[in-house]
Amino acid sequence: MRRWIKWTVGLLLALVLLAVGVATAGLLMAEARHNRRIAVSVAPFALPVDAASLEHGRYLFTSRGCVVCHGAGGGGREFVNNGKGIRMVGPNITPGGVTARYDVADWARTVRQGVKPDGRPVFIMPSEDFNRLTDADLGALVAYARSLPPLPQQAAVFELPLPVRALYGFGVIQDAAEKIDQSRPRSQQVVKAVTPAYGAYVANMCIGCHGPGLSGGRVPGAPPDWPPTANLTSGEGSVMGRYPSAETFLAMLKSGQRPDGSRVREMPFSALSQLDDTDARAIYAFLQTVPARPAGRR
Repeated sequence: MRRWIKWTVGLLLALVLLAVGVATAGLLMAEARHNRRIAVSVAPFALPVDAASLEHGRYLFTSRGCVVCHGAGGGGREFVNNGKGIRMVGPNITPGGVTARYDVADWARTVRQGVKPDGRPVFIMPSEDFNRLTDADLGALVAYARSLPPLPQQAAVFELPLPVRALYGFGVIQDAAEKIDQSRPRSQQVVKAVTPAYGAYVANMCIGCHGPGLSGGRVPGAPPDWPPTANLTSGEGSVMGRYPSAETFLAMLKSGQRPDGSRVREMPFSALSQLDDTDARAIYAFLQTVPARPAGRR
């Protein structure tokens, strides 16, 4: 009996030491990955100055998700705090914040490619969505951000529990720069209209959560209590049957509620509710054409 106890205690101690060793290795690797330098080729774009472009930039800022992390005034806001060790605060991106000294190349590198001006990766940034912005839209968006009244400096806050940081170290969780194809050609302008082609362009804002194939599933790196995202294709487990018309789909985007009155969790409705009628209907038209995929295949 004593020998059995001794072996059990020894095994448990070995497992604890192994777990500590793995966690330590993961943290060290996470630090190295976060501080690596990434060389990317930055494509220039023009900054417009006319009132119509600035208004379009404001629309993109509010409807494409910038307000979710950076707040309506761009001064930054807490967008995740699950009370379990995960807390995220977006930085101040007004002229008084972290972007105060950004030039056009810095904006392009950060927004479209997920790489900071110093070459390090941005950890939380949906660059896989914004990577597909046209030069005209990116220019309007940046011009609007630069026109915002300067607010006091507020740095980003990303408090993550040890297991999450270790998973990042081992490459299970990707940072923004890893989620995109850095060699992807820039998107070409698409005529704004209720068409699948334009809807495909607008729906690029959905791939960060629903995946490149829009079939949903667990969002890599999301808090563990977040539900899997929905399958937006017509495949197995699709939610699109709940929205037999564009009107029912648009009502959900505006209200955050399904046709049966239940609420949709963890969707950025502060942005989605700002989509204009053309953009929202174009997304719906595009989703009718997406190839079917089983739910969860991303």
